[in-house]
Amino acid sequence: MILMRHAETVFNVVFGGMRIDPGICDPALTVAGRAQAAEATEALRAAEVRRVVASPYARALETAHIVARALGLPVAVEPLVRERTAFACDIGTPRSHLAARWAGVAFDRLEEIWWSDGEEPPDSFEARCRAFRRTMAGAPDWPHVLVVTHWGVIRSLTGRTVKNCETVRLDPTAPTADGRDGTGPGADG
Repeated sequence: MILMRHAETVFNVVFGGMRIDPGICDPALTVAGRAQAAEATEALRAAEVRRVVASPYARALETAHIVARALGLPVAVEPLVRERTAFACDIGTPRSHLAARWAGVAFDRLEEIWWSDGEEPPDSFEARCRAFRRTMAGAPDWPHVLVVTHWGVIRSLTGRTVKNCETVRLDPTAPTADGRDGTGPGADG
């Protein structure tokens, strides 16, 4: 599968300069971020993407929609690939508001308030990422799936840190760094 970090947001710009949480909840993309997503689309055309999966955060949905529209694909929302709640930007938008903004996208797998209340414990976040990896390992089309997600999710799944709109390929059936395949007994251990 191809993991893509969402495009640049206002939060990214402000936090990147100050290293202080600016208090912006579920930020939208910047003009530069929308351009990043459009540019990334061109590189993804050759990857034979057949399905787009996105985190329910607005920044990931907006990025995914720019790419999916250009590729002629729908977007599916996957709550397992949401960012770990740690900053104001990780306070999401209620499901009903997302559904009104992105008509035609199914948000039925989300609670109305779907993000963590307070900082999400690291072990809970890691378990969620492992659960997503196992799910994708069982999907026959995983080599052709684009997952628009976040820095923390990509780092958890691959050990890599990425910039906005950077992509990383991941074989969810391959052994993890600790030698486990992420799909069998003990995968959550």
